[in-house]
Amino acid sequence: MLKIKKIKKENMLNENKRNSIIFGLSTSKKIAKNISELTGIKLGESKKKSFADGEIFVELSSTVRNKSVFLIQSTHYPANDNLMELLLFIDAVRRSSAKEVNIVIPYFGYARQDRKVLGRQAISAKLVSNLLTTAGANRIITFDIHSEQIAGFFDIPFDNLKAYGLIAREISKLNLKDLTIVSPDHGGVSRARSLAKILDNSPLSVIDKRRTNHNESESMFVLGDVKNRNIVIFDDMVDTGGTVVSAVKILKEQGAKDIYLAISHAVLSDKDGVKAKDKLKECGIKKIITTNSISHDKDDFIQYIDLSNAIAETIKHHINNKSITNWFVKEYNTYI
Repeated sequence: MLKIKKIKKENMLNENKRNSIIFGLSTSKKIAKNISELTGIKLGESKKKSFADGEIFVELSSTVRNKSVFLIQSTHYPANDNLMELLLFIDAVRRSSAKEVNIVIPYFGYARQDRKVLGRQAISAKLVSNLLTTAGANRIITFDIHSEQIAGFFDIPFDNLKAYGLIAREISKLNLKDLTIVSPDHGGVSRARSLAKILDNSPLSVIDKRRTNHNESESMFVLGDVKNRNIVIFDDMVDTGGTVVSAVKILKEQGAKDIYLAISHAVLSDKDGVKAKDKLKECGIKKIITTNSISHDKDDFIQYIDLSNAIAETIKHHINNKSITNWFVKEYNTYI
């Protein structure tokens, strides 16, 4: 009797896999391939091309009728092109009679503009949430979105997975003594505290930062003792690197020893012809620890953590109607 039940359960799980399909879009083809292999779910085929004026054309080569579809695409640079490609794929999948359209966005672009700071400003995170929902998305899965409140912009299920646990494992391998976790600003204190808690309740310090202009900031002083401490600056993302450079400068002035940078998303944009990666290396950062939500050229300076397994397990739990939260908390010691 137990053997029959086991066989039935295995058949049901295999059926769930057969009724699902994964598509890796332009930014996430490699990670989608890994997820397909880890889950046993078919990797769908599609076509994408651009017209002479820059318009994007997409077409599905694999059938999605009555299937649970998972589209995987980070919306980093070029953010507008990658977002538009994702929206067009959602529309194509919905019009091709998919049962549900699940969107996996390892890095969610446009998340920094989540509110009006001054009058006459757009709230781009809300607009993007409307676009994704209107296009036909049924669920959003992302990692360490810049602002937690963005989940409230969606009227569909929204899973904001935390990379803290994965990053903590890599930091532990460094065997750093006298470790202090530093938040580069007040807005990141909560996430930095979460990482510090996982790392044996390491001390936490905060940089008091005042923004002087768009994409520019000046770090003022350190809240907490960092003298003779090894430092891990932790944030959800780094764009041009200006904030981190200012933070490193003041940490060194306060007597910090080795300084590492841990970020969920390595945007690392160029500014005024200077690469953010070079800027961070020159300021004294020993190593960057980040996820592969955004990939750059191979460099010993950057250590990537593969998100494939975490996403694969999330997908398996979803299609098999199991709790994602319970599994994620148990596996990575972090809440969703």
